[in-house]
Amino acid sequence: MRRNKSRTRWFGVAGWTVALAMFFPIFWMFIAAFKTEIDAVGPPSLIFTPTLENFAEVNSRADYFAYALNSVVESFGATTISLALAVPAAYAAAFLPTQKTKDLLLWMLSTKMMPAVGVLVPMYLLFRDLALLDTRTGLVIVFTLSNLPITIWMLYSFFKDVPHEILEAGRMDGARVGTQIRYLLLPLTLPGIASTALLSIILCWNEAFWSLNLTAAQAGPLTAFIASFSSPEGLFWAKLSAASTLAVVPILIFGWITQRRLVRGLTFGAVK
Repeated sequence: MRRNKSRTRWFGVAGWTVALAMFFPIFWMFIAAFKTEIDAVGPPSLIFTPTLENFAEVNSRADYFAYALNSVVESFGATTISLALAVPAAYAAAFLPTQKTKDLLLWMLSTKMMPAVGVLVPMYLLFRDLALLDTRTGLVIVFTLSNLPITIWMLYSFFKDVPHEILEAGRMDGARVGTQIRYLLLPLTLPGIASTALLSIILCWNEAFWSLNLTAAQAGPLTAFIASFSSPEGLFWAKLSAASTLAVVPILIFGWITQRRLVRGLTFGAVK
């Protein structure tokens, strides 16, 4: 018993150490946003005179709320479409498998291993010809396609935990596939679907590569907003930290509010 308590205590210490190490860059970015440029590039110090000048200049140089609206529309739009496509795909893989189902799932996951820069040129030319450059629709399509493999895999793992007998009972009562998904499968796997949606929103919100290469001023999300504060003259760390803080705070608050739902969904089906 004493050994188990000691082991639990050390696991707790290790967990807090890792958490603090991961949170420290965010904390340092936050305090740098309230420093002057001289203080930000000078010797590290927690003692300084706070200022809001960086936030004022950031808002004067770029329309923060326009970028934030683009992030919300593109992240939630891509997540909605991704779920609409992933639910029937994961249902078919979990309850109507074939000999090629596992190979197909692995192939979908393997597409995430390909460097995005490898398809940048054809994607750019395709979007140019379809008039999708610097549009919300274009980024929604890209975000949907890039997150779809992960969404399908997560939903597939959650659906696999649902007993097949429940859906078989529904079929015996005359329920069609759409009815089974809507009234049986979705309510039973709601925590898993919610965690999948939350993870997809976070991934879309933080996506930078496609945002910087396929958008400019009209449809750029907050990742493009941050990049706009780098210049040929160099990086102004205080202003860049202020822009990064404005971009990160909304998703941090969103993650903090939904953390219980996310953890519950990720552990869904772990204990029978």
